Amino acid sequence: MLKLLGAAMILLAATLAGFRRAGQYADRPRHIRGLTAALQRLETEIMYGYTPLPEAMKRIAVQSREPLKGLFAAAAEGMCAPRNESAQEAMGRAMETHWKATAMKAPEQEVLRQLSCTLGTSDRSNQANHIALALQQLKQEEISAREDQAKYEKVSKSLGLLLGALIVILIF
Repeated sequence: MLKLLGAAMILLAATLAGFRRAGQYADRPRHIRGLTAALQRLETEIMYGYTPLPEAMKRIAVQSREPLKGLFAAAAEGMCAPRNESAQEAMGRAMETHWKATAMKAPEQEVLRQLSCTLGTSDRSNQANHIALALQQLKQEEISAREDQAKYEKVSKSLGLLLGALIVILIF
């Protein structure tokens, strides 16, 4: 009876690990779409609202869902007094703190890091051009993420279950 309970727990844990990994594949395109929408709102705030960058970041944080909400809120907080950091410094610090909560990978982080280097350092039209470039790069990453999701989501679920079954067989 105890062996059966242990085997069931191992099988359940491995299956849940597989489903969690599959969830990461499903979350990545959704998080990229959220980041794309946030950057489009940032472009609108800069170009048409004439909103200062810290205030624009705060507004984007309010309109976004977690984990991007925390990322933009932390960046906005870093740009405001008493810190008065540049956009690059504030976004870098926010990414260090909040990036692990996202399902996004290094390419998306690099796009955001490169964009943060130009935010607040040039005129509005130049910033809009950089945001448009970042949006194009994110669209390519979203396509790649969807392809990865199609390839690996089912495999991860099945592999978790099968590895759990293998462990149970090897132990008993």
